[in-house]
Amino acid sequence: MRLRNIKGSKEIIESSEFVIQNPKGLKGSWTAKFGNDNPIHIEVGMGKGRFVMELAGKNPQINYIGIEMYDSVLLRALQKREQQQEMPNLYFLRMDARELPEVFELGEADRIYLNFSDPWPKDRHAKRRLTSKNFLERYDKILSSNGRIEFKTDNRDLFEFSLEEVKGTKWNLDAYTFDLHHDEEMMKENIKTEYEEKFSLMGNPIHKMVISRIL
Repeated sequence: MRLRNIKGSKEIIESSEFVIQNPKGLKGSWTAKFGNDNPIHIEVGMGKGRFVMELAGKNPQINYIGIEMYDSVLLRALQKREQQQEMPNLYFLRMDARELPEVFELGEADRIYLNFSDPWPKDRHAKRRLTSKNFLERYDKILSSNGRIEFKTDNRDLFEFSLEEVKGTKWNLDAYTFDLHHDEEMMKENIKTEYEEKFSLMGNPIHKMVISRIL
């Protein structure tokens, strides 16, 4: 469930130093924006930002970009960001994931995280799922040759759909599990999102897959 619209959220986002206001103008120039040539990792649909902020704090040698399209949700992430220590390796974008190829050049991103994405359960909305072939094609246009995608969800139907979407594409299924929290290898360095913590406490198994290009 999305947060209700919060009055003034748009204005706060537009004035925030942590949000890049014209990301399309940085296409091909993200290394200049960060001031280094460190790898860039992107979380698409970051929600309230806990996951990407924890990663940025633990890995100063990696640049992170959190993407969220809903003002009310991004506002919550900004409120958390303002309480954190300085993290020059993290920026937020308010945008639709369909615009990724308009914001990043081929090879500019090294990893994409998809965490508890909207399942869009109706068949007619399948193309909107962030693990659909449509979106895999978009990711292919921005990832480096050795880039990879990591996807987590508690929605079994969405996960099975995602596994099927990878078949017959240029993507290789590197690893997957239907019960992440009982998979010792895949749990290494796992960072829980807000939803992951919530759903696992409810007893829902967490599913995860990792894919990369077939070279």
